[in-house]
Amino acid sequence: MTAETKTVTTVYQVSGMTCGHCEGAVTSELSALKGVVSVQAVAATGQVTVVSDAPLNEAAVREAVDEAGYELTTAGA
Repeated sequence: MTAETKTVTTVYQVSGMTCGHCEGAVTSELSALKGVVSVQAVAATGQVTVVSDAPLNEAAVREAVDEAGYELTTAGA
């Protein structure tokens, strides 16, 4: 019998992403956060979908996005 793994999916709005390089920078920074399972950034919409083991600290997400050179405009939708 296997244990069921529960994850949390959160969609963030990030401004300033315009290309694949932007997506990669945001993905790289957010992937480094503890508990993050996957990140999908879409420059065309500015949406970043993060799957994690538990809800993420908004300040940590904001800091990671800022470190990548972009701005978190909407946290957790």
